[in-house]
Amino acid sequence: MEEIIIDTEELDDEGPQLYEHHRFVVDKGQVPVRVDKYMCEKLTHSSRNRIQKAADAGFVHVNDRPVKSNYKVRPGDVVTLMLDRPQYDTTIEPEDIPLDVVYEDNEVMVINKPAGMVVHPGCGNFSGTLINAVAWHLRDNKDYDPNDPEVGLVHRIDKDTTGLLVIAKTPEAKSNLGLQFFNKTTHRSYLAIVWGNLTEDEGRIEGNITRDPKDRLRMTVTSPDSGIGKPAVTHYRVVERLGYVTLVECVLETGRTHQIRAHMKHIGHPLFADERYGGTEILRGERSSTYKAFIYNCFKVCPRQALHAQTLGFVHPKTGEQMDFTSPLPDDLAALIHKWHVYMKGNEYKQLIDLE
Repeated sequence: MEEIIIDTEELDDEGPQLYEHHRFVVDKGQVPVRVDKYMCEKLTHSSRNRIQKAADAGFVHVNDRPVKSNYKVRPGDVVTLMLDRPQYDTTIEPEDIPLDVVYEDNEVMVINKPAGMVVHPGCGNFSGTLINAVAWHLRDNKDYDPNDPEVGLVHRIDKDTTGLLVIAKTPEAKSNLGLQFFNKTTHRSYLAIVWGNLTEDEGRIEGNITRDPKDRLRMTVTSPDSGIGKPAVTHYRVVERLGYVTLVECVLETGRTHQIRAHMKHIGHPLFADERYGGTEILRGERSSTYKAFIYNCFKVCPRQALHAQTLGFVHPKTGEQMDFTSPLPDDLAALIHKWHVYMKGNEYKQLIDLE
């Protein structure tokens, strides 16, 4: 196995991409054994020390989650080695996938991304991504090469986050837009449904974003003066109080990995239905079976983090015109809000309080 290098560079709301290099399914008759020893026996050209370093870096996964070297594999476990460089050919091929194109000219495209769509190939998603769809959409444009890093994505949003993205169709457009994002002159706002009734009508969250050492797929927040992680600032405003949850608008000063999700959890208000950050637990509300059934029905209506990239604003890279776009609420979030409206109306005789 080659020397393992961790790429700490991140782009917007997704972290470093990981690529599967090896996969093993533990035999039914396997006795419990440390994962580093198990992999050393499978990867005959690798040392146990290098496998342990890979585990420390978060590259050894069991059942899709990073584990430490002392994890003991059991029958049926799926053990994978994930590295931050591809093993496979990652050439982007055009795929006929529907796109919701909000705006398009010779320089830029603005796309409304649905939930469940990965924006770029990687980490087990080598096809079916937004970039594959863009490549198909622009297949007749001889000046657009989807494999040229000087065009394409300017920023990203998570797989299960919906909303607006801008694509650069020329190197000049990508350079110009990239500078706008770097200088924080773009405008991006998100709508989110969070657990709990926020004390203030608006606020500012400042805290560095860094990878959680206990879970490499999750981010955590550290003090701005800690020197750990990247500085991040989120502004929020209450749009509507819905009893045990709140609809908020979040405006980003920075674009860190999982920024809104990590910041809202940090202040005690995780996003509703956000499994990675604890939002699929019943964090506020009653103890009745009726209420629990209501919440589980809400999770079925919106089985993802309740987050939508609603607005996007930037200066057109060629004309200099201010471009502002707004995306309507997707059906699942609209249905979720409606369910809370109905619930609150049916419980008007109760005093809804935040059970912190």
